[in-house]
Amino acid sequence: MEKSLRIAQIAPLAEAVPPKLYGGTERVVWWLTEALVELGHDVTLYASADSVTSAKLVACAGQGLRLSGIDNHLAYTLAMVDRVLAEADQYDILHFHVDFVHFPLFRHLAGRCFTTLHGRLDLPDFKPGFAAFPEMKLVSISDDQRAPVAEANFAATVYHGLPEHLIPAGRGGDYLAFLGRISPEKRPDRAIEIATKAGMPLKMAAKVDHADRDYFETVVEPLLDNPLVEFVGEIDDAAKPEFLGNAKALLFPIDWPEPFGLVMIEAMAAGTPTIAWRSGSTTEVIDHGQSGYLVDSVEEALNAVRKVDGLPREGVRRCFEKRFTARRMAEDYVALFQSAAGSAARRTVPFLLAG
Repeated sequence: MEKSLRIAQIAPLAEAVPPKLYGGTERVVWWLTEALVELGHDVTLYASADSVTSAKLVACAGQGLRLSGIDNHLAYTLAMVDRVLAEADQYDILHFHVDFVHFPLFRHLAGRCFTTLHGRLDLPDFKPGFAAFPEMKLVSISDDQRAPVAEANFAATVYHGLPEHLIPAGRGGDYLAFLGRISPEKRPDRAIEIATKAGMPLKMAAKVDHADRDYFETVVEPLLDNPLVEFVGEIDDAAKPEFLGNAKALLFPIDWPEPFGLVMIEAMAAGTPTIAWRSGSTTEVIDHGQSGYLVDSVEEALNAVRKVDGLPREGVRRCFEKRFTARRMAEDYVALFQSAAGSAARRTVPFLLAG
């Protein structure tokens, strides 16, 4: 029988857990935390005070820092990880979601620390951290994510998962959907091109960060005059089932090495196929010809739009149920955690003198 573990989940402080609106990492941390509690583990969540969880909550900021207007989160994050360090003996496992900031403080506890990396790793920014702290165990969210730094100490790849009943299967509809964030790498302009060339309505539910405001105003906003395009703006979790469930397909026309792409499995849960560019994690998440289509050009995307009605929505939903539930994600992490906790216990068995 598996041992019940005392697990600390250390979340970013940018958003509440779960986030009020956009916030992929905090959303995944919430789903994982709740699933670990359901599996019978003793979980403590370090997060902002406006977080909501069935785990024990340790508040490390009054509210999500983005909504507080605080842009630089380093001081708050350092204060949080220092508190985790002071309380580390209370836990079997320390699971971090805050990139590398805790590495210098926790290298002596590396045996029971895991760090899930949620962002892109193909840039040079983080590489010195891998070299300087090789004992820190890492978790990737796709195999493609870790490829640029394959020599780093990755313990496993664990794909994201969401609660099985969070987004029920929808009936589909006559519009294409774009969901997420307005930014050059997400290529909303490409989504608009596909929809207009296909002669189909496009609904865009997307956040515009301050950093991407100029891109939105100069590139995307002029394209919104097309009568086929409706810009909905940022939506919350409550609006996603209807938005995704009533769509014919989700467009995911990215132009960057996507580490995971949570929106693809949200659409999958709704039974809505995804038409995704073959880049980053998409080849691992999408079962081509079952849960969607992988494409390399606008022409291929248009062909996929024409074929997408041939994918049964119940089959798309089954792909989600088989591969991307929160319970499966939590069980994958527990397997890692149990192995580490067992190793730590073996290391601390006292040496008994013979006779």
